[in-house]
Formats: sequence, structure tokens, C-alpha cells
Amino acid sequence: MQIIKDKQIIDNAWTFVDDETEVNDTGNITVSLQRWISAQQQLLNRTGKVGVRFRPTDNSDLIADALQGLELIELDFPGFGDGRLFSHAQLLRSRYGYQGEIRAVGNYLPDQVYYLSRVGVNAFQLADPNQAPLVISGLNDFSVNYQVSIA
Repeated sequence: MQIIKDKQIIDNAWTFVDDETEVNDTGNITVSLQRWISAQQQLLNRTGKVGVRFRPTDNSDLIADALQGLELIELDFPGFGDGRLFSHAQLLRSRYGYQGEIRAVGNYLPDQVYYLSRVGVNAFQLADPNQAPLVISGLNDFSVNYQVSIA
């Protein structure tokens, strides 16, 4: 599967492992915040990289101390009408100084990618790979902005 990262189409090198699935020692994985909290040391002892997937109801304060060791934070949009993950991205970049990849996954709209990029999201996992040109185009929707942003 391919993703869009920094306005380029690249191969996805990460796999999400849900809470019920056993974690292998190799490969780049993301896990839920709850799994990260309960098994952080075990996850860090793996040979592969580990990232965390946030849901809208998660609290980003719970991971603030570990952010510098994580290369990927995924924001899992259950529906396009829930904007709480926009706030998570903004907080990760501005309050916590997170420099790694922030990736939107799940049910967001191509019309939202420009605004997601303004709050610090720099990668997008597409439900429909045919929408890649539309998403990349959406990242360039506006040439002038009235408000400051993370990007």
C-alpha cells in the first residue's frame, strides 16, 4: 500500500497491530495508545520501529515524555466530522515539539488534507489509492493564508 508523505507518493513501511494481535519482534508497527501505555518497554525492546495510533478520545499528554523516541504518530479518523484529531496534531507539533511523521488514517475527506497539513499532519494513508492525485492537489488548495500555522 502506498501513502502520501510530504506531498510525495511512497510505499508504506508500517503496519498497525490491533490490541488482540500478538506483536512480532521485527517490522515497523503502530499500536494503540492503550497498548503503548501497558506494554511500552516490551515494544521498545523490539528490533523494529514503533509508532502510536491516536483515536479522538485519547489524551496526548499521556505520551508526551515518549514522543522523541517515536517516528510515527497516526491519527485514526473514525468519521470526517470529528475534528478532535486536528487538535491532537496541533498539540503534538506546538506544545510537545514533535518532529516525526504525523499520519492521517481512516475516514477523512480529501477536502480536509490542506487543513490537516496546516496543523502539522505531513502524511496521509488513503482508503482509495485512486484519490492520490486529488489529495496531493488538495495540499496546494490555497496560496495565501490569513492565519499562522504549524506548517
